[in-house]
Amino acid sequence: MEYLGFFASIIIGISLGLIGGGGSILTIPILVYLFKVNPDQATSYSLFIVGLTALFGSYSHYKMGNLKLKSALYFAIPSVISILIIREVIFPQIASTLFSVASYTVSKDFLIMIIFSILMITAAISMIKKNQPEITASETNYPQLSLIGFLVGIVTGFLGAGGGFLIIPALLFFAKLPMKQAVGTSLLIITINSSIGFAGDLYIGTPINYTFLLSVSAMALIGMLVGSQLSKKIDGTKLKPLFGWFVLVMGFYIIAKEVLF
Repeated sequence: MEYLGFFASIIIGISLGLIGGGGSILTIPILVYLFKVNPDQATSYSLFIVGLTALFGSYSHYKMGNLKLKSALYFAIPSVISILIIREVIFPQIASTLFSVASYTVSKDFLIMIIFSILMITAAISMIKKNQPEITASETNYPQLSLIGFLVGIVTGFLGAGGGFLIIPALLFFAKLPMKQAVGTSLLIITINSSIGFAGDLYIGTPINYTFLLSVSAMALIGMLVGSQLSKKIDGTKLKPLFGWFVLVMGFYIIAKEVLF
């Protein structure tokens, strides 16, 4: 299963490099089901893997002139605040066992996986739907952009997901960025959010297996390089719906596995 896990880690990077998002949504299932990492700890590992992979992707977009720093900061600063609140204040206070109904126990790990599966299904639907036409207006709505940033930070903080499928639409509709700039700026925001979230976990003493973490990250980075090269030859938007159907099936699989098995 570990070999399959490392292969799947490459897919994380390929997706980020090719379509600008989606790969991070697979990180938690790969860590939990293929590498047998505890869901609680997997959220910390995911922040590191996603953040490091997005860092390399954002650098590539920086060289292409696709980063809009002002929009990124208006989004990332409130996002970081909500991440720190979730990771350092709320998340550690959630009990391992939430409640029991008859002989069935609902645990913190169960809650993480169910909410994550719902997130996957939501992300998949957004990928499958036809792309909306780009907004041509030039005025950026910074207050709304910051509000969306705060809400996305809650998702990132609780689940360790980059949230690219939420960030890109926000940059399109509230920052009025063209698609390529939205993708590049999204990767920068994911880098900032994930890095701060992981640093916070280190601060509160979350145990980290660095050898394992760096190995998985290396596979994801290889995938990112492959995806970046493929993006020059393949239109990622055409592959996005196909990847969306895959994520949709995975989301329903997680629900079935957690509830029935």
